[in-house]
Amino acid sequence: MLSFALAAFSAVFSVVDPFGVVPVYLAMTAADTREHKARTARRAAVALALTLTLFGLLGSYILRFFGISLAAFRIAGGVLLFLYAVDMLRAQRSRQRVTPEEEAEGIEKPDTSIFPLAIPMLSGPGAIATVMMLESRAQGVGEHLFVYAAIAVTSALTFAILLGASAAERRLGRTGMNVLHRVMGLLLAAIAVQFVVDGLAEALPGIVRTIR
Repeated sequence: MLSFALAAFSAVFSVVDPFGVVPVYLAMTAADTREHKARTARRAAVALALTLTLFGLLGSYILRFFGISLAAFRIAGGVLLFLYAVDMLRAQRSRQRVTPEEEAEGIEKPDTSIFPLAIPMLSGPGAIATVMMLESRAQGVGEHLFVYAAIAVTSALTFAILLGASAAERRLGRTGMNVLHRVMGLLLAAIAVQFVVDGLAEALPGIVRTIR
């Protein structure tokens, strides 16, 4: 059981890879206040935990109910992420808006904590597939609980990593962050294309068999 617990944590943490999204997080929150950055990190960590938990419990049923394959999920996530990457490359932002809840904080920027930070960068198709695979392998209540404990610990570590990333931002400065913003837009576009390529690689054999 201990071996399964360690394997579950290492698998979930590795595929989520919170260190890998730190540059993107810094680029997307470059002009935000410290409080807003902390809120973005917290929301992203919570969304990560909820998404992986939901798909761990109901993932196979959800995809089967709607007739959606994991390949289609990868392709859709890649397309959405590519559209966001194009906005980053063009330095375009969504329209600013004010709500009664946000009046005290002034005009708020678009919330990037859910998309693309939590979904699909942290809890993308790979992380979802990993959790679903661990759930299918788990035997007994203890091992099932270890899967969700791994999700919870990974989410907590993700929050801590993103929260501490702001210290690096102060060293880069405004010019450095502007350059990073556009470079990460290019990398996001490449990641999005890879999502689509992986989805097509999974889907094409089935499509070819259907045509034949």
